[in-house]
Amino acid sequence: MHSLESLLTGWPGEVVMHHDDASDAWIFIACHDRTLGRPVGGTRIKVYPRPADGLHDALRLARGMTEKWAIAGLPVGGGKAVLALSRPVEGAARLALLERYGRLVESLNGAFGTGQDLGSTPEDMAHIGRFTRWVHGLRAVGEPAVDPGPYTARGVYAGIRAALRHLDGSDDPAGKTIVVEGVGGVGRPLAESLAAAGARLVLTDAVAGKAEELATRLNASTATPEEGRQLACDVYAPCAVGATISAASIPELRCRIVGGSANNQLAEDADAQRLHERGILYAPDYVINGGGATAFHLQSQGVSEEVIGTRLDAIGDLLTELFRAAAAAGISPLEAAEARVQQILAAARQKENS
Repeated sequence: MHSLESLLTGWPGEVVMHHDDASDAWIFIACHDRTLGRPVGGTRIKVYPRPADGLHDALRLARGMTEKWAIAGLPVGGGKAVLALSRPVEGAARLALLERYGRLVESLNGAFGTGQDLGSTPEDMAHIGRFTRWVHGLRAVGEPAVDPGPYTARGVYAGIRAALRHLDGSDDPAGKTIVVEGVGGVGRPLAESLAAAGARLVLTDAVAGKAEELATRLNASTATPEEGRQLACDVYAPCAVGATISAASIPELRCRIVGGSANNQLAEDADAQRLHERGILYAPDYVINGGGATAFHLQSQGVSEEVIGTRLDAIGDLLTELFRAAAAAGISPLEAAEARVQQILAAARQKENS
């Protein structure tokens, strides 16, 4: 079991830790790397068994954001915030916690910027934005923040098509069996796009009735998350919690492609090699799910929605390059992506020091 102390040993960046007495929640703001710019990452709100589990999540997610921003070619550093709850916090108590969190972010004076993530909502972001300037995707005061889900889904859709093209020579999802795990902010619009393209969908969700409601509308099938991971299919698209790909689950997978929006899909980096050895094509999560982050950054720069859409579709082109590089070198796509990230960071450091 990890402890707070052991997790921070060797951490290359900074971590802000605060215990919120009123809600018994721990707030972790992890800044992994500032080479490319100010760390920016979403705010995850979740109940964890122990505070150390929340910190572990924050550190892994922050590292993933460094990789996501770098490989997208954007001048932003990697960071992430986790509000690690000991119990669900709702209503006025939740609003009060988000206010205190917003004031904490503001006290950092721009050292960290944030946005929506698993467990937080556009309404949460709008409320946090009342107390800090450093929230992305905000609209007018009193209105929910922009939902990043459809942007992320568009990038995942482009990534799935790139993976199909790499294996089959055609990127057409029509007739392909695709399991979408988690039909929330990203999984729902992704499923809608795939259904419109003629894919055979199997929808799963941990919340009872959620997959069934969408399946009725899209003429899709449903399964439990555990069943979905073991179904014979073309694509398994994890769009909910992370770490569903592990040494224990990989032998049970019967998919040809893993490509979805969840962060930290692999329980550990070695799982990418395990997928590779099984002949399963893995679209690295921080590449395929970068649409929401990319869109929010470009919106902050005044870029038009048309240009943003083109950039999101180009996620498929980037994955095609990585798949080809990996195949040529006989390595996993994650290794190819990691090599690209390190090249980008090294070049930026060299430029900074020259």
